[in-house]
Amino acid sequence: MTENERYNIEVDVEPAYLDDESEPEQDRFVFSYTVTIRNTGDVPARVISRHWIITDANGDEREVRGEGVVGEQPHLEPGKGFRYTSGAMLETPVGSMHGTYELLADDGVTFTAEIPPFTLAGPRTLH
Repeated sequence: MTENERYNIEVDVEPAYLDDESEPEQDRFVFSYTVTIRNTGDVPARVISRHWIITDANGDEREVRGEGVVGEQPHLEPGKGFRYTSGAMLETPVGSMHGTYELLADDGVTFTAEIPPFTLAGPRTLH
């Protein structure tokens, strides 16, 4: 068994534009994103920290680091997942996010899970 099979996390993200909280005339575009973190490996692991890179349409980049996710450090058994919703604010109607989670497996191994890039887009901004 390879290490990739033992320590494997899949991350899916569903972004949404929050029209009620956005103020386009003030360059305030608010998005939510729902993340599902799924342990597809063979070893239980805990999400220790997150690192996000948020980029707007002007190319301005912001990094966010912190412990766990939404105030928790979920413990993921093999085959199980954790789902949460959070948010981001941009000064442009389009942007993107990507990043990583750091996890600590029950056997003491620390590893990283990639958060694949996804697009944040307000209404009628992408064709």
